[in-house]
Amino acid sequence: MIASMIPGLWMILASILLPVIPHYFRQPTMILSVVLSSLSLLNGFGTFLTWDILGFNLILYQSDNLTLPFAIIFHLASLLVIIFGWHNKNLMENMATLAYAGSAIGALHAGDFFSLFIWWEATALTSVFIVLAGNTVAARNSAMRYLIIQVCSGVLLLIGTCMMVYQTGSHELSKLDLSNSFGVFIFLAFGIKAAFPFLNGWLQDSYPESSPTGTVALSAFTTKLAIYALARTFPGTESLIWIGAIMTAFPVFFAVIENDLRRVLSFSLNNQLGFMVVGIGIGTELSLNGTVAHAFVHIIYKALLFMSMGAVLHRVGTTKASELGGLYRYMPLTTIFCIIGAMSISAFPLFSGFVAKSLIMSALGGQGLIIIYFVLFFASAGVLEHSGIKIPYFAFFAHERKTKVKEAPFNMLLAMGVAAFLCIGIGVYPKYLYSILPYAVDYHPYTIDHVISQLQLLVFAILAFLFLIKFKLYPSEMKSTVLNSDWFYRKMLPGIGKPLFKNLSFMINLIYYQLGLFFKYFMNKTKNLSTSNYIKVINPGFATFVLISILFLMLLIAVI
Repeated sequence: MIASMIPGLWMILASILLPVIPHYFRQPTMILSVVLSSLSLLNGFGTFLTWDILGFNLILYQSDNLTLPFAIIFHLASLLVIIFGWHNKNLMENMATLAYAGSAIGALHAGDFFSLFIWWEATALTSVFIVLAGNTVAARNSAMRYLIIQVCSGVLLLIGTCMMVYQTGSHELSKLDLSNSFGVFIFLAFGIKAAFPFLNGWLQDSYPESSPTGTVALSAFTTKLAIYALARTFPGTESLIWIGAIMTAFPVFFAVIENDLRRVLSFSLNNQLGFMVVGIGIGTELSLNGTVAHAFVHIIYKALLFMSMGAVLHRVGTTKASELGGLYRYMPLTTIFCIIGAMSISAFPLFSGFVAKSLIMSALGGQGLIIIYFVLFFASAGVLEHSGIKIPYFAFFAHERKTKVKEAPFNMLLAMGVAAFLCIGIGVYPKYLYSILPYAVDYHPYTIDHVISQLQLLVFAILAFLFLIKFKLYPSEMKSTVLNSDWFYRKMLPGIGKPLFKNLSFMINLIYYQLGLFFKYFMNKTKNLSTSNYIKVINPGFATFVLISILFLMLLIAVI
């Protein structure tokens, strides 16, 4: 019974029950739900649950060699997020985080495009509340922009699926190409969540506005789910090689001049996704293994870096490079964990990034794509500069700090410690990671040429950084926000829209006012329902109310 349920559904069910669970039992309940969900992995490969409706056969639960590594790391990431946010008493954020992770796991096991669409939208709707939990004006504005973009991705996926059914009579989640119109729509839907060039602004816009825990959760699931979807449906699509190469290169320039270190990590995330997209575009067994391996280790070391910056934000109240420095004296363990994450993302030998990225680079080298190879080579140097050096340097060493701060709470240190252990463990013993990859692995990363070439690259990048710092040529930390493609909806569209809709502002405000009065009346009525324990324990916030409604709907759809 437990193992036969759709993976992730236990987590969604637990998220719905959280309001009626005493607060000191909520995190243990969240942990238990992840453990129960992970038991489904014991079922092995095959199709386990289907549903015939309106003439369509929906495959709700299937698993194969591509699903397994993503399912493992998604469950592991869920545990890390829960442990890291153990101190978090925000009910809405806890509910949304658990439901978001469960929806992403459910999407992995969807065997058709209609089932994938349901989970695809579920991840979008639940993750919006994680951004909202940042509880600032900027977070609320970013959440609305995030919602619009994520819904657009779902609409494109649904249109493509309907066109596919109309033209082929099939809705099976299988390999596609760009020769058909429905393939283009589905490709764009996946591209939005994979943060393709010019479709990536939502990532740098929303992630840094979330809470310390929320940012860690967001970094783990949405983009990797898109990578999984691309690997399943568009392997060997040549255009992905060039798209991925651009993704690896252009964020480097933005990350160098960005002041907010969590936004730096968001640009870096975009860069790392590019390596995975290139691997999918190559489409060989070696490159696809590299994509999956890189996605696996990336979730861990990127979570570690976001957790270290989250710990800094928790203690200091900011992650602006211009306002940090000297924290190594007061947060030594966080400093060490951040450096381990930085060395992992920089692909130092004996760290996880090295054993994963080398698979992709080796596959690329065998294809004769010299230009792409050098672009990725440049991007690798850029990663070391902005994530491997800039993050720990400006956060912990750059300036002397006069105000003392405390080390991160124990639960944060524990989550970072587990992630750091995995970064080193996978780097030293890559065979365990290789054993769960989709295809048989006959590859040895620690050859003399691999190690020497990578060390040469790393030493060159370190010396270049030191040179720029020494001669004050490195871009100064400015109190500003760097915009890329998000400029269009942050600046241009409001600039055009405000004059056009100025005369409608009164009507809009009136509608909002009337809705507010209605909701206030509704919540006052519900407060008087003494027979409902569920309503009594819920903080009567509109966002929480909406979230609970969405979760109930998701559960109803899943169990019908």
